[in-house]
Amino acid sequence: MKKQENVWELRLYVAGKTAKSVTALNNLKRYCEEHLAGNYVIEVIDLLVHPQLAAGDQILAVPTLVKKVPEPIRKIIGDLSNEEKVLVGLDIRSAKK
Repeated sequence: MKKQENVWELRLYVAGKTAKSVTALNNLKRYCEEHLAGNYVIEVIDLLVHPQLAAGDQILAVPTLVKKVPEPIRKIIGDLSNEEKVLVGLDIRSAKK
């Protein structure tokens, strides 16, 4: 039997390279490396370049993080500076012992 790893698909919506957007991406990368190392994909969508993509995930503010997989879909708005809130919001269980 083949062991299947859960790969987390995360989508970060930003509007240009604002301080909040850069902070959100840096925080997200750090949390993913600490808790999901090797099992995640981050897609960054700049709404200044692709404004039409905001409708698909019903984005009302930026930066917004959307967890697509595993379900359920979750959204977190802001610069993701509160690590505990982000981990709880995304339902990430640390692989650390």
